[in-house]
Amino acid sequence: MGRAFEYRKARKLKRWGSMAKTFTRIGKDITIAVKASGPDPVANSRLRVLIQNAKAANMPKENVERAIKKATSKDQADYKEMVYEGYGPFGIAVLVETSTDNPTRTVANVRMNFNKYGGSLGTSGSVAFMFEHKCIFKVKPKEGVDLEELELEMIDCGVSEIFAEEDAMIIYGEFESFGPIQKYLEDNKFEIISAEFERIPNDTKELNEEQVAAVEKLLEKLEEDEDVNVVFHNMK
Repeated sequence: MGRAFEYRKARKLKRWGSMAKTFTRIGKDITIAVKASGPDPVANSRLRVLIQNAKAANMPKENVERAIKKATSKDQADYKEMVYEGYGPFGIAVLVETSTDNPTRTVANVRMNFNKYGGSLGTSGSVAFMFEHKCIFKVKPKEGVDLEELELEMIDCGVSEIFAEEDAMIIYGEFESFGPIQKYLEDNKFEIISAEFERIPNDTKELNEEQVAAVEKLLEKLEEDEDVNVVFHNMK
């Protein structure tokens, strides 16, 4: 099993944080998807996946329906997906993904947290090259499917790794391959449990216990911001 598996194993217990924040994030993602391609899940492939993500996160069906309906309203604010890059204490690379209706507010908050907790906000591209941008699908296993054969078959779709985890198959692919992978899975009647994006560090940096605590304080404060979806870093 490769680096993607080890990275996921290290991160999965912290994924998305509290339920309330998860629901907020999915709601924003639904708004972006509906505004981009309409409210019909049949015609909107991204929305279909988000509805599955909501189900996997135990988000009530009425919340999902309300989010879709709200997204079609003229009064609903437009959310922009913004990525901020910088360094935390001890040279740890930090990448912050946000969805915001007010980029001025968001960048001010992100910069304040970097400055307050021993880091510095960088320019676009300053740390992104240190991470691989991947899509990840969690899929229900199908009887008789050999993972190695499936991986070979899906290489042309942009898949880089497939492995088993508990009661699901985990499929990693290139960021740009999200659409082709989703299409293959749907066309071949695989049930998608959830689909997300990850940024996997090319190399990780080992710190001592005291240094880790200082970096985690910054990560914690960044993740508490309501505009922040997820924070990636290269700390081991």
